[in-house]
Amino acid sequence: MAIIFSSPIFGPVHSRRLGVSLGINLLPADGKVCSFDCIYCECGYNNDHRPSSPLPTREEVRIALETKLQEMQAHGPAPDVFTFAGNGEPTAHPHFAEIIDDTLALRDRYFPQAKVSVLSNATFVHRPAVFAALNKVDNNILKLDTVDEAYIRRVDRPNGRYAVSETIDHLKAFQGNCIIQTLFMKGTYEGKDVDNTTDAYVLPWIEAVKEIAPRQVMIYTIDRETPGHHLQKATHQELDRILSMLTKAGISATASY
Repeated sequence: MAIIFSSPIFGPVHSRRLGVSLGINLLPADGKVCSFDCIYCECGYNNDHRPSSPLPTREEVRIALETKLQEMQAHGPAPDVFTFAGNGEPTAHPHFAEIIDDTLALRDRYFPQAKVSVLSNATFVHRPAVFAALNKVDNNILKLDTVDEAYIRRVDRPNGRYAVSETIDHLKAFQGNCIIQTLFMKGTYEGKDVDNTTDAYVLPWIEAVKEIAPRQVMIYTIDRETPGHHLQKATHQELDRILSMLTKAGISATASY
């Protein structure tokens, strides 16, 4: 069953990777809007969850966030992180940069110890305003599931123009001020193998990560029901092997099982 998040604020929830996380969803509450259509997305496929309501406005996000922070300040819990995630790609919002500025100001006022994180598929990092905004947040977490173009077309299924080499160049432009997030899994989709845990995928990916030189890499696997019905979790051993390879390459990395 697909998970569709409230908008513009949801949670707080406990994140495997980030702690007590207050979610900020810049997409409609009644559907999914994303530049990818990943076969493993917990929100389901784009076509199955078309929204009928508009995007929340900058002002709606600011008011809802401040109201929630006042409530959390009075009653708890204190958030470890504000996380931009939800029903699709947060950087697709036309006022993403301004919303980041509002969020940082509210964070500083109510919970200055909390971090601000953005979970993004990196499809809009070529936009100067998005790039600048991502450089301001504490955790700029950007997806790179593989460097194999055919695999991305089969699994991440970008809408519109996408080129892995260009994406890697844009990721390198952060000059280390980013975290790379990669999902590893096995199984099949439409009868084709989607196992990206093998050296054929992992070794070229590690070389790209070395070029990007992020401050951290987060690897993880499927945690919830997926719209693709023949997908399987990567095992602890497979994730540990990839983690060890990253460590040997001098890359700081964590794994979520």
